[in-house]
Amino acid sequence: MTTVEEFMTTRLVTMSCDDTLTEAAQKMRDSNIGDVIVTRDDNVVGVVTDRDITVRAVADMLDPQSATLSQIVSSDLVTVSRQDDALTAADTMRAYGVRRLPVTDDGRLVGVVSIGDLAVEREPESVLADISADDPNR
Repeated sequence: MTTVEEFMTTRLVTMSCDDTLTEAAQKMRDSNIGDVIVTRDDNVVGVVTDRDITVRAVADMLDPQSATLSQIVSSDLVTVSRQDDALTAADTMRAYGVRRLPVTDDGRLVGVVSIGDLAVEREPESVLADISADDPNR
């Protein structure tokens, strides 16, 4: 059994609910990532992706310099444990229609697992795994 801990990403970027969409987009760009973990008072409240900024903010004409992450973060937080197996993580993503899951240990954020991480782990010969394992382009 392969546990989530064996393939999760531990290089986490967290931002406050009060940070602006512009700040989040800049952080994603500068860190070569597509998501940030959103916190409120050191508690994880959700994930905001580059797609969320586009679909939930820009498309609704929110001002990215004043709109905050709290305005677009999903309110239903779904997590997995570092001891969960890869199949559990995949089933959770499928059930909730998400592509990234925060990984927690006794309620503390320890990582994040993405659909690309799962592809690399479970189906290393797949196109998604190949894309996910490649260096990001800018």
